[in-house]
Amino acid sequence: FATTIGRELHLAPEQIKTLGICNLALTIPARLIIGMLLDRFGPRITYSILLMFAVIPCMATALAQDFNQLVISRLLMGIVGSGFVVGIRMVAEWFQPKEMGIAQGIYGGWGNFGAFGAEFALPMLAVSTSFLAGGASNWRLAIALTGIIAAIYGVIYYNSVQDTPTGKVYKKPQKNGSLEVTSIKSFWAMIVSNFGLIFALGLLAWRLEQKNIRFLTLSQMYLTWLLLVGLFAYQSYKAWEVNRELLIGKKTYAPSERFQFGQVALLEFTYITSFGSELAAVSMLPAFFEKTFGLEHIVAGMIAATYPFLNLVSRPSGGLISDKFSSRKWTMTIISAGIGVSYLMAHFISSNWPIPVAIAVTMFAAYFAQAGCGATYSIVPLIKKEATGQIAGNVGAYGNFGGVVYLTIFSLTDAPTLFSTMG
Repeated sequence: FATTIGRELHLAPEQIKTLGICNLALTIPARLIIGMLLDRFGPRITYSILLMFAVIPCMATALAQDFNQLVISRLLMGIVGSGFVVGIRMVAEWFQPKEMGIAQGIYGGWGNFGAFGAEFALPMLAVSTSFLAGGASNWRLAIALTGIIAAIYGVIYYNSVQDTPTGKVYKKPQKNGSLEVTSIKSFWAMIVSNFGLIFALGLLAWRLEQKNIRFLTLSQMYLTWLLLVGLFAYQSYKAWEVNRELLIGKKTYAPSERFQFGQVALLEFTYITSFGSELAAVSMLPAFFEKTFGLEHIVAGMIAATYPFLNLVSRPSGGLISDKFSSRKWTMTIISAGIGVSYLMAHFISSNWPIPVAIAVTMFAAYFAQAGCGATYSIVPLIKKEATGQIAGNVGAYGNFGGVVYLTIFSLTDAPTLFSTMG
């Protein structure tokens, strides 16, 4: 609905692009916080509350009258995006390691398939109920309904699930507030990783201050940066508190308990290239097809929906290949190369291309990006079981980090530049 909302509320193109960044931004800290709450309280309670919370930003978006109200509502919507990590931990409780890739792939794939359902069905719903909006596209009702459905499902979820199979104990980390690492080198790697996420939020604050946006004044931007420095300091203190005994030499870990944070960092970067690029593509493709080929927004939305549609098979296939292939590392390497080649091909899409060929190239990119997500999360739950929520939160947050950085580049340039950057 980006172009429709832009026309109705008289938004500048830069403002529309910036709203795409806002959709993702607060998911970054939210995934870390939800990861910790998840490891402490379990999936059932955490997911139910998050699903019911979704009605607030959806209703706020549906009732928004200007750009500033949309910024606030879309920032809040980003919190809902952190729900993904909850399911990662829950699926890990119910499946064996040898089945982890396909199980996580189906979970993530069907979740992102919901983006296809939204892009395909919501414009039709908005048009079919236009008589309630004076003949205009009824995007407000469509967006409000998504929140209402999520809240109803939150109640259903709470009354339908249990955290683990009967007889299995839900393992919790001994300490909460930060990830417990097993070496001093891993501690410093985690601190650097945390700074990267703070940097992405600082980048958004800078974008919100730029000309044609002006959501923040210069002094407000500096204040936001100061608060982010404070948040980083607090994160670092909690990390030190949780790992103090290790850092002062009072505690060592048995080989069977150890893991390297470098393993987490590698998965963070694969998720930037896979899910980060997927977030950016899903956000910009409807308007890209609409403007490049001069299409109606309903038609453009349906064509762009082919990208998330592929999640139905591509993300599970990435997990399945990772399960069956002799090396999860080589699976990830080959898929990553495919992501690069396919987005570099998309760089050349123009109005001179036949639309079916343009669709085929975006579908090619979609397959590799989504298979990369499945391959990444086939590995995440295998690093340290009791800290899966926090590890999944870190990796997932970097997917949103990628989305924020990519969409910031897009907001300052154009679609070919975005595609070549992602490639």
